[in-house]
Parts: sequence; structure tokens; C-alpha cells
Amino acid sequence: MISFSRADRVSGLIQEVLSELLKKDIHDPRLQMATITNVKMSRDLKLARIYFSIHGGSAKVAAAAQGFESARGFIKRSLAPKL
Repeated sequence: MISFSRADRVSGLIQEVLSELLKKDIHDPRLQMATITNVKMSRDLKLARIYFSIHGGSAKVAAAAQGFESARGFIKRSLAPKL
């Protein structure tokens, strides 16, 4: 049996909840085609690194990164009660 660390379990939960937020609650046009591919947590669960992919060129990737940056506060407030 494979044992997973708590950080792995929390990162999977964050990925699921964040994907749901992107589909239903975040209406930023820069993030419409973004897909959350991976979430990596630090061992102390204080930092999460979120990886995403988007279809298009480097300009769309930069715009999506800015979209995530501007939605950071909303994402944090929405994730906290669900975790």
C-alpha cells in the first residue's frame, strides 16, 4: 500500500476546489481556458505552488498569470472554508 503525505492529500484537494472555482465562480476572461495541472505544497502546508496550462502563445500565458495574480485574494477566501 502506498502512503501519501498530508501535503500530497491537501494539494489534491486544492487542485479539485480550484478547478471548480475556475469553472463556476471566476469570470475573468484571461482564465477561461486555464487548466490546473498540478499543485505542490510545502511540507509545512504554508505555501502552494499552482501549475496551470493554457492553450495559446506566450502572451496568453502571461495574461493568465496576471489573471491569477489579480484573483489571488478571492481564491484564498474561497479555498479557506472548503479546506
